[in-house]
Amino acid sequence: MFSRHRTEMVDPAAALPGRSAPAFPLPERHEVLGTPLVTDEVPEGLEVAIFGLGCFWGAEEIYWQTPGVWSTSVGYAGGVTPHPTYQEVCSGRTGHTEAVRIVFDPDRVSFADLVKRFFEVHDPTQGMRQGNDVGTQYRSAIYVTTPEQEQVARELTKVYGDELANRGFDPITTEIAPAGAYYYAEPEHQQYLHKVPHGYRCHANTGVPFPV
Repeated sequence: MFSRHRTEMVDPAAALPGRSAPAFPLPERHEVLGTPLVTDEVPEGLEVAIFGLGCFWGAEEIYWQTPGVWSTSVGYAGGVTPHPTYQEVCSGRTGHTEAVRIVFDPDRVSFADLVKRFFEVHDPTQGMRQGNDVGTQYRSAIYVTTPEQEQVARELTKVYGDELANRGFDPITTEIAPAGAYYYAEPEHQQYLHKVPHGYRCHANTGVPFPV
């Protein structure tokens, strides 16, 4: 049932039912940044970005190291099942992708800069996988929180897609959609690579820098 190799999106009618509330408590603070981990209420002047770029352990590490980022968390987004567990997401029966939620100061780092970094640190052409990690939970995604974010995401996707095409790569498969519900992952997954410095990192990427 919990296969990691599902590459077709689940029919919503066949998705796992989930639950009405989280199945686990979360720590109050970010292990690295010291800011709140749960950021459902975002401080004034800050904004939210949500990306899927493969295994969320390495994705979160990249963004908590980015100047201007106030807090990060890992979770599940883009799917159907409410409050899923990691095992349920890995089954391919929730529709969710592994995601990183980034709260950032737009006066210090722009959404465009976060998107450019997003494209450089994973391979957005691989469909339902990243490297050896195969399944719908590893798909590339940008979940936008404002119309302005959507415009930026689509414009930069075209720019990077054109650059990749000129270098012989396949088309970008990144899903761009309005941000729906985001469900925080279990405590052991939050800032995982701070707790386990030599842990698994999947950074499959094209090696192509975002064009100036």
